[in-house]
Amino acid sequence: MTAVSRRDFGRAAALAGLGAGAPALLAGCGSGGSAEATRAGAAGAAAARTWRATGPLPAALAGFDSTMKSFMQARNIPSGQLAVVRKGRLVLARGYTWSADTAFTTQPTSLFRVASLSKPVTATAVLRLVQDGKLKLTDRAAPLLGLPTTADPRLKDVTVLRLLQHLGGWDSSVSADPMFQDATIAKALGVSLPVSQANIMKYTSGRKLDHTPGTKYAYSNYGFLLLGRIIEKVTGKSYASYVQQAVLTPRAIKRMKLGHSRTAASGEVHYYSGYTGPTVFDNSGKTVAYPYGAFNLENMDAHGGWLATALDLTRFAGIYDGGTSVLNSTSVKRAFAKPETGINGDGYYYGCGWMVRPVTGGTGMNTWHTGSLAGTYTLLVRRNDGLAWAALFDQRQEGDAPGYGDIDPALHKAANAVRTWPTGDLSSRYF
Repeated sequence: MTAVSRRDFGRAAALAGLGAGAPALLAGCGSGGSAEATRAGAAGAAAARTWRATGPLPAALAGFDSTMKSFMQARNIPSGQLAVVRKGRLVLARGYTWSADTAFTTQPTSLFRVASLSKPVTATAVLRLVQDGKLKLTDRAAPLLGLPTTADPRLKDVTVLRLLQHLGGWDSSVSADPMFQDATIAKALGVSLPVSQANIMKYTSGRKLDHTPGTKYAYSNYGFLLLGRIIEKVTGKSYASYVQQAVLTPRAIKRMKLGHSRTAASGEVHYYSGYTGPTVFDNSGKTVAYPYGAFNLENMDAHGGWLATALDLTRFAGIYDGGTSVLNSTSVKRAFAKPETGINGDGYYYGCGWMVRPVTGGTGMNTWHTGSLAGTYTLLVRRNDGLAWAALFDQRQEGDAPGYGDIDPALHKAANAVRTWPTGDLSSRYF
């Protein structure tokens, strides 16, 4: 069997942020599956599918609907969702279905796995701890978590800030992403599947780093796993509990929760992939659909484990507009500050949980993040002009299918075509 790497998927997905991106810079959360599997029927043949959209649609924003429709139909995506905010007002909240299955129709409140859009959420929780004086960005991960540094003394130089900015020294293009190496880890440690987060940390801490910390940007799911454990260590609470308390509840976000690999939450969409793989939840070797047990979503909590709606994500993104009780202006500036290295040729970079692009010839910046797992593709964008949106899908690009990164420029085009924006606010309907 041939593995489909996160980097391969990243090449097919352009980054958001008003134009250019380097797909290898931020490929998403996931690794692939078995290339021997045939592509899934994904809720029936296209000829039998019907298009359904839910949620209020202001006439002036019909271009967003047509954009989502053409994008989903070209890729046979069963479920999608879009929310748009303008200057703090929720102006669009829609669920989309392109499926022959009439038993489920996607609503604006349907839950999706959001994959790496979990990273800005985790970063926000960390920045709140820093803001409250309970943690420093210069604090070091190894002593905080009791990680051994015998295998590589450079681990002592991995700080909270370097974890947030993917400068910790782990590089999945050099050594495999430990978040998708369950069987290898279990064998190395002599334990049975499923492996725990503690198992992953023990295994990875026993290996050399790929780079000296602070010298090279390399997107690291594992680094954000450590941030989740740091949150727990500092607060004495579970990762999810602290995020709910400090980040979500102040924004009246009640739907978001951590997802599960093999069971669905109420109202959660189904995930489609043509790939299969051996289960990582026992030693049976049983072949399962890749989104349902070939990776361990529970272990991915802080880097890829959240369920949310597009509504919730745009509401969350409003924290970075200022004026909320979650983060003050100093903390927001910390999130978007330039890292010690990793500035792209045209000036964009990874801040603390966000990709950041300074606006050319103006003030401010555009920030964004993507997410990708087998059965999931997500995008969250904040524009300098007060617009923000989130788009969620229950498939991602596989094989020779059209790239999913195309949704980014398509949504920018739809937004730029709006001549008169609605003056109302749908927030009270959903929050």
